[in-house]
Amino acid sequence: MRLRSIRLRPWLAALRQPAGAAPQGAAPHRRPSSRAIASAAAFVLAAGLGLLAAIWAVRAVESQSIAAVGATLSASGHDWAGVAGDGLLITLSGTAPTEAARFRALTLAGAEVGAGRLIDAMAVADPADLAPPDFSIEILRNDDGISLIGLVPEGPAREALITDLGGLAGQGGVTDMMEAADYPVPPGWDRAVGFGIAALQSLPRSKISIAADRVAITAITDSAAEKARIETDLARRAPKGLVLKLDISAPRPVIAPFTLRFLVDESGARFDACSAESEASRDRILSAAAQAGVTRKTLCTIGLGVPTPDWSAAVAMGLAALHDLGAGSITFSDADISLIADDSVAQADFDRVVGEMESNLPAVFALRAVLTPKPDSADAVTAAPEFTASLSATGQVALRGRIGDALSRDAVANFARARFGTAQVHAATRLDPEMPRGWSLAVLAALEALGELHHGEASVTPGLIRISGTSDSPGAAANVARLLSDKLGDSRDYQLDIRYDEALDPLLGLPTPAECVARINAALVQDKITFDPGSANIATAAAGTLDRIAALMKDCTDVAMEVGGHTDSQGREEMNLALSEDRASAVIAALMARRILTGSLLARGYGETLPVADNETEAGREANRRIEFRLVGPDAGDSAANDDAAIDDAAGDDAAGEGEAIGGTSAAADGSDGATPEPSVAAAPPTPDTPRPKPRPEGAAGAGQP
Repeated sequence: MRLRSIRLRPWLAALRQPAGAAPQGAAPHRRPSSRAIASAAAFVLAAGLGLLAAIWAVRAVESQSIAAVGATLSASGHDWAGVAGDGLLITLSGTAPTEAARFRALTLAGAEVGAGRLIDAMAVADPADLAPPDFSIEILRNDDGISLIGLVPEGPAREALITDLGGLAGQGGVTDMMEAADYPVPPGWDRAVGFGIAALQSLPRSKISIAADRVAITAITDSAAEKARIETDLARRAPKGLVLKLDISAPRPVIAPFTLRFLVDESGARFDACSAESEASRDRILSAAAQAGVTRKTLCTIGLGVPTPDWSAAVAMGLAALHDLGAGSITFSDADISLIADDSVAQADFDRVVGEMESNLPAVFALRAVLTPKPDSADAVTAAPEFTASLSATGQVALRGRIGDALSRDAVANFARARFGTAQVHAATRLDPEMPRGWSLAVLAALEALGELHHGEASVTPGLIRISGTSDSPGAAANVARLLSDKLGDSRDYQLDIRYDEALDPLLGLPTPAECVARINAALVQDKITFDPGSANIATAAAGTLDRIAALMKDCTDVAMEVGGHTDSQGREEMNLALSEDRASAVIAALMARRILTGSLLARGYGETLPVADNETEAGREANRRIEFRLVGPDAGDSAANDDAAIDDAAGDDAAGEGEAIGGTSAAADGSDGATPEPSVAAAPPTPDTPRPKPRPEGAAGAGQP
């Protein structure tokens, strides 16, 4: 207790001091110096500046992060995503179309700022609220095959499309890079795809872009005439309401060798082949030909590969020279010129004309001129050796005459078998070691030229090669002249007598759309397509009929046709309607299995709504159970509109209890003479009193279609 009181005394004494008085023994009080005040102020200012700098840095990082994340999401197509910042934290908002899109946006943003700084405030749209995608296909076709890119509806139509294109692709095959989405097929999709596939058949080098309401075609053709024909044909066959955009080019062909052959004989002046590098060059050549005596219309091909800009000037000079001689031939093969004057030309005239040409031709050209010698008695006694090859209209080839040695004879026979077919060639040649030099080369060239004809003959003698016959191509004579000039140069003369027959042209000989339908329905009248009772399974007995229809379809694959199924009135309307469409689809599937392109075919069921006979009799019901082909699109005329109004789409889930045969219209049921009726192209249009089935359930309308 004592010690504690002693310690408290100084404290108590201090309490007794007056206010402001210094304690005893303490130093006097001093005011703070100005240096201390400045230091404190500097400290406070530094702290404030540091705080401001930190705030500025955070805001700068925030702005840069928002900009970086926004740019990345926008570049990746995620424009739906919103980006906001709160200090170093980045908030992503918005409604993602799918969960995958939300996750992708989150991943892209995390790559920019780090996943730890992200706040996910995004929502995912209800799939029921999403708009259906824009279905489209881009088809690329070239020598390497066919490629498919795009988005198509989920379903069997995708596999059917690839199967259809398999026959066109050849060895290159079909490359499928399409994706599929489970959404309803948009209106017009099937007809647009069918039109695009039909167009692809005639365009081996093309790109076709298909959407439900439009088709864009970019292609390359071999000539301006083919370009015009294809454009006209596509515009004519385009379905009504479909937007068609065409970009078809016709680049000039490369002509090698660049060939022109002109001759004057007892038949008059004419071209066997004519080539020019431009319209101006062609006009100059044709003008010179007219002055030389040409009166018929001449086709002169404009192409690439001219050996010199002086081509037309040299040709005009050559034509005038031959006209001056009066008879003979002149051949231009690139820069080589072969002038062969007839034996009726006088030597003095020949020397004068050749001298003028040699003095005035452009330096790039080389002229070889020959005056055919007049035959003498010795030549008349000894027959010249000859080789002949004849090609019949049925494809049979007969080889006769002389060949120099056994090795050459084998080479000629093997070449003929490879070109015309082993079973088609009959060789009856003999060996003659005295044949002139280059004989085998001339024989092989003549055989190759004969292959350009539909039927005809090729003959080879020491001084001349003759090719005569009929071709299914208007350019066959020019092709043969170019071939012989390329193979033989100016070493041999040749004569061509080639006639073009339009009836043999595979393009001009194709049936019209109306003829296609008439022929197919005639085949159905002769033999109906039968089915198992109450089902869409084609009976085995109908295989022959389907084979005949497939053979007819080979020339009609680009014709838009409807395959219509019809039933009798037994069973419920809805069931009959569904069964009739399933049977029409089965017919298309059977044709596809026979390697027929079916992109232009549309399956449609009419059920019992379009009878052609009385359903009260068995014969009438048999007549009403049938399959009919009908034109659709622009080729159908007014009948298409009438038949389109015939029936609303309808369906059922079960098969009808009807008979088992469906096919082309058979005998009438009224007990008449039983004569087979003419095949019908279009069914009779309905009336307001025609019974109409109930609407089909959604999604069933396209069932069974390829």
